[in-house]
Amino acid sequence: MSWLRRPLNFWLRLTERPALTRASPDNVGRVRKRFERVARLSLHPPRGTKYTWHDMSRPVMEIGSRAPDNAPILLYFHGGGYFFGSPRTVRNLVARMARSAGLRALLPAYRLAPEHPFPAAPDDALAIYRDVIEAHPDRAIVLGGDSAGGGLALVLLSQIMALGLPKPLLTIALSPLTDLTTSGASIRDNDATEVVLPAERMEELAAFYLDGADPRDPRASPLFADFTGAPPVLITVSRSEIFLDDARRMANVLEEQGVRVDLQEADGLPHVWQMFAGQLPEANKSIQSIAQAIKAAIDDHTAGPTKR
Repeated sequence: MSWLRRPLNFWLRLTERPALTRASPDNVGRVRKRFERVARLSLHPPRGTKYTWHDMSRPVMEIGSRAPDNAPILLYFHGGGYFFGSPRTVRNLVARMARSAGLRALLPAYRLAPEHPFPAAPDDALAIYRDVIEAHPDRAIVLGGDSAGGGLALVLLSQIMALGLPKPLLTIALSPLTDLTTSGASIRDNDATEVVLPAERMEELAAFYLDGADPRDPRASPLFADFTGAPPVLITVSRSEIFLDDARRMANVLEEQGVRVDLQEADGLPHVWQMFAGQLPEANKSIQSIAQAIKAAIDDHTAGPTKR
């Protein structure tokens, strides 16, 4: 473990967890502005990274990279509990991932609660996926997301399978939120070691997004979805965070349904530690590991059935 891990965890516990503990429908605007400001000031993308906005079903940010125009596409959904966050708050993470893997990245600005509660987010994700495959029918796609965005990427994967749409090569879920019933034991057991998310508010924040909907709806909680026939999934999670069981149980469900899963667990790191790529050695290492998995999926796809 690097020496930076301890001061980072201390800073997050001192600043970010209290800020999220105070989050409510009444102050969601302040929560969003604060998160955008923190990301802008502390999470810097690689030098020379360029951004372009496109009009699709929702606004979509494209992150420029050194990849050729016909490179595979990383369709990445930001985290933020379905009520804050944006493509701008994950620019650093996604830019480094795309550059390392040789991808072009698209980041949708899907609708957020409370203005747009469930099922606005999964509806937007599916609409954007349709837009992307229509605009780029010959391009391979990798799905990705962190936290709530990781759960949303998995929800989208289940919808792709149900509708018979072209499959992505790989789905990447970083510290995913997969169970809005908040029944995972780690939500209680890891409260003392969680430095970002307020365990005591999880049930309330889930209800904030669901707006009366059933938390077991597979479009809300991918833990209850059908993934039969789906392509591989890569999940990362810290053993210190409250979503540990969301990740482990999701991996078990996928494996039981015949999906190949790579569950990568780390010790003593914060929720979605990859956000700190460029500063935290463990984040850099994880990004490189993810990039290797993406390249392997691309190679497997390029080789065709003979390799598989």
